[in-house]
Amino acid sequence: MARVSSIDAPAAARALEGASCAFGVFDGVHKGHAYLIGQACDEAQQLGASSVVLTFDIDPDELFHPERLRKLQDNGSRMEMLASTGVDHVLVIPFTREFAARSPQEFLDHLFGVHLPRAVHVGSNFRFGAKVAGTVETMRSWAQGRQMAVRAHDLVSKSGEPISSTRIRLLLADGQVGEANGLLGHPYAVRGTVREGRHDGRRFGFRTANLGLTPALRALADGVYAGYALVDGVRYRAAVSMGESPMFPSQETASCEAHILDFDGDLYGKTIDVEFHAWLRPMMQFADVDELVRTVEGNIAWVRDNMPLS
Repeated sequence: MARVSSIDAPAAARALEGASCAFGVFDGVHKGHAYLIGQACDEAQQLGASSVVLTFDIDPDELFHPERLRKLQDNGSRMEMLASTGVDHVLVIPFTREFAARSPQEFLDHLFGVHLPRAVHVGSNFRFGAKVAGTVETMRSWAQGRQMAVRAHDLVSKSGEPISSTRIRLLLADGQVGEANGLLGHPYAVRGTVREGRHDGRRFGFRTANLGLTPALRALADGVYAGYALVDGVRYRAAVSMGESPMFPSQETASCEAHILDFDGDLYGKTIDVEFHAWLRPMMQFADVDELVRTVEGNIAWVRDNMPLS
């Protein structure tokens, strides 16, 4: 597992020198990202150099367009996943308004002016600098004469369309979690701290772990899903509702509530991961509580019968 370090730390920044580097935001760390990072690792091996992932500490849209941002994962999960890709180092750039205001030339001078990589791998549509004016050709012009190769890669395709974070978000917004997982190369998941809820489920015999999610982490359509919950490293089957139930409307932030099968511990205040594997049904308005209970029991039975633990 690679160490995650701030590029502002001088010792960490030296890891860039002579390295083969993959540069991007990498939201979701999907199959397209894995390909680009793999290309950087392959070149590092050929050069006998270190492999580096270079990324931002936040998604730039967290700063500029938070009202419309829908992320595939929180920043901590993104760093963990990048660190597990097989690279030697993950270097994180603190993204601030001051940094974003740098011209493309200043941007590159700041990042690579002291510790120059041998190669930088980016997506062919990579943009950077103030008003995202910098392009791959801008970077190549800057690198000319500096012995830094710029490798631009087209997005990996599946079913005739590029694999991108935007494509995956659109699938999730439509509840198509199985297809989204195929493009991610791993299950879509959310991470959150279990909070005190209204105990609606407990009153009907279904205890749930309630995770409050910020709007930016609500990429998945409202509905009920089959999945897993990871608690202290142990994987449990889970029937999970995402969003606000029409039966129990609330002004609170729409939540993720996981009924964790075969778990009977206290989770309040604990951080857990919830994976989504299959869409079961939309949120529904039931005629009465008995119909609600029968439906939830059916959802739980489906999860038990169809979600293996091994």
